[in-house]
Amino acid sequence: MLKNELQVTRFVILMSFLNFLFFHFPFFSFAFNNIDHKSFSGIIAIISLIILMLVVNAFAFYLIFFLSRFVGKFLLVLFFIINAIAVYFINTYNVIIDESMIGNVINTNYEEASSFFSIKLILYIILLGVIPGIYIIKMKIINVTLKRFLITSSLTLLFIAILAFANASHWLWIDKNSKQLGGLAMPWSYSVNISLYYIHQHQKNKKEILLPDATIKDNEKSVVVLVIGESARKQNFSLYGYGRNTNSLLSKTQNVFHFDATSCATYTTAGVKCILEHANTDDLYEILPNYLYRNNVEVIWRTTNWGEPPVHIKNYQNKDALMLNCKGEGCNYDEVLLNGLKDQILASKKNKVLVILHTSISHGPTYSKKYPPQFETFKPVCNSVELGNCSQEELINAYDNTIVYTDYFLHNVIEDLKQLKEYKSAMLFVSDHGESLGEKNLYMHGLPLSIAPKEQYEIPFIVWTSDNSKQLKPNKTLSQNHVFHSVLNFLSVQSPVYDEEMNIFK
Repeated sequence: MLKNELQVTRFVILMSFLNFLFFHFPFFSFAFNNIDHKSFSGIIAIISLIILMLVVNAFAFYLIFFLSRFVGKFLLVLFFIINAIAVYFINTYNVIIDESMIGNVINTNYEEASSFFSIKLILYIILLGVIPGIYIIKMKIINVTLKRFLITSSLTLLFIAILAFANASHWLWIDKNSKQLGGLAMPWSYSVNISLYYIHQHQKNKKEILLPDATIKDNEKSVVVLVIGESARKQNFSLYGYGRNTNSLLSKTQNVFHFDATSCATYTTAGVKCILEHANTDDLYEILPNYLYRNNVEVIWRTTNWGEPPVHIKNYQNKDALMLNCKGEGCNYDEVLLNGLKDQILASKKNKVLVILHTSISHGPTYSKKYPPQFETFKPVCNSVELGNCSQEELINAYDNTIVYTDYFLHNVIEDLKQLKEYKSAMLFVSDHGESLGEKNLYMHGLPLSIAPKEQYEIPFIVWTSDNSKQLKPNKTLSQNHVFHSVLNFLSVQSPVYDEEMNIFK
């Protein structure tokens, strides 16, 4: 039987041990797989990491509980519950809880978050979070005197310093792998990165940096539809040589061109920002829709997704708004973005029109719910949110069906534009990032770009132009930033920030 009262020193050692036992298997799996564990030096490094993890966590808990046992209990219960959730996602999807992943979590809407719900997640929370939390709450903790606290703290800090310097030969290895190690250390992965995220967001979003004024060079009617893809990876498009016919419609459509491209990041907020900005930068410059709207271009934004920078235009419509006047099965899917779009373009009193359709078709983990039943071309499909429980065939089948639906969606965009005889038209399809489907035991997206596999950043860049409009340059590999300058060129918008090198049109 566990005691119902403990001195604070013993209690924090116990909590540190449980924290290590419950939540640090991924941390030490990474360390074990990335260090020469067969050598004496490697063994010493791993043992030192274990000791350091136990001591540092115990000391942090010790400090908190000495200052306030009530606050200490509250934080420790919170840590165990959040740790349980974090480790579930690490074990299930092989993610790393770094700053970018924190941004994904904070910007996730209810519909997307609910798609990750599973019985396994509930079990993680109950077994690793709630039950230890009940024990923590019921435990009577006996504090120590100030003198004892100071002596213990001093000796602990001295021990940590000695251990750190004794492993000086491994500092370079730790520095090289700091992002992965830091993203797997509980509870500091999310505690530190939440703080960093909000600090950096505050710095970025103090004020949108306005771009120099632009001018429209002619009165010719022109429309560009920019389709922002979600988690669409290049290698599963048959236009790019994929073995399955996932682009049966686009492959038969004239004036469709495809280019190799890479994303700026592997998560939505950064990927969409990069598509809409004139350059890849950490600052928040005026994005394409805001810039063109301010300079007298008709801008329409329709979305079933989230994660874009602040959009300051009149015609912004999310899924709920679009559903109000939509009828039919397609309205439950991304086809809702096309409902009444052609009429909305024709109703514009301006000659230059930009339409942005922010889709969510290939977003996991519930790929099989992202398309109507008639698009289930490849079977059987994965229906579980725990992608590791599905076979590779089932997972790829479900994902490929989203690409088939994307093909249909883009085909409909093109067909609508073909009917706008008075306009010179273009459609650009660019994904925010790619997607892992079990390769190297990785799933979905969000890994830091420096260590992400190509599946997470090699994206499709597909262009269609009407017969009466511009031709394309013999482009090679494009970036997401090519979108901004290409749209300006097609709509004949003259701007000091325009870069001809980043324009895909002749």
